[in-house]
Amino acid sequence: MTDTPSPETAPEPTQTYEQAREELADVVRRLEAGGLTLEESLSLWERGEALAELCQHWLDRARERLAAAQPADPTD
Repeated sequence: MTDTPSPETAPEPTQTYEQAREELADVVRRLEAGGLTLEESLSLWERGEALAELCQHWLDRARERLAAAQPADPTD
């Protein structure tokens, strides 16, 4: 079980999708470059996981908005 808040109760993100995606790409580059201590690598990995969740949040919200903007199918 995770402690992730539901979408209805989750606070609004402070980073845009683009900011989070760019920071995530930087985290990946740093991890791939190596030369970090175990603690630094773990810290970056955890930050990357949080950024990936944030990006997913933005993508999910965009999908919801698109779905809400589409007219209902009259055959349903």
